[in-house]
Amino acid sequence: MSAIAGALAEVRARIDRAAAAAGRAPEAIRLVAVSKTKPASAVREAYEAGQRDFGENYAQELVEKADELADLPDLRWHFIGHLQSNKARLVAPLAALVHTVDTPSLARELAKRAARAERPRLAVLVEVNVGGEAQKHGARPDELAELLDAVDAEPGLALTGLMTMPPHDLDAARRAFEALAALRERNGGSARLPELSMGMSDDLEIAVACGATLVRVGSAIFGARS
Repeated sequence: MSAIAGALAEVRARIDRAAAAAGRAPEAIRLVAVSKTKPASAVREAYEAGQRDFGENYAQELVEKADELADLPDLRWHFIGHLQSNKARLVAPLAALVHTVDTPSLARELAKRAARAERPRLAVLVEVNVGGEAQKHGARPDELAELLDAVDAEPGLALTGLMTMPPHDLDAARRAFEALAALRERNGGSARLPELSMGMSDDLEIAVACGATLVRVGSAIFGARS
């Protein structure tokens, strides 16, 4: 077993244990392997170990890897980094899910670019800065309802849920995850917003306990970024 395959197996085991502890079904939590800055060969190795969902932070890197790995037809790309509207043209044709919609203008641009690519409705999550951290992106909680309506108004987009980037402190991360879950309940619940993208290498167990359906794990699978 390769190092990446072994690391993937351990992360999946962590998710299974966390789900069991929370009384949840493990299959309700999807692992997104965050492959940013890692070579396409590492993605291919994880794919060969059964991983299908991969997360990228940078539009140009996504384009390059998608081209290099185009022979893997059921590989699903997730865009998880901050996205400027002028880069939507690169991401919209390729992403299975965009996690980081944070303004109505970005929603409009993604919808326009998805239509030009003649693809089905593009699934998106709305990113919320629940901690109000100045260095992080995302809509403020008091902006959320309006932004959700703006996404819903775009026929080319499929509103799928919410995403947040938590603080590094684990207690603060738990509060952020609980806050995101509460925001979902106040804005239509799981019927409208089935996905909660939250949790990374260090805090995925907390995220699963708080209801995460997508966890974004990089270093625990691929090693520290160079």
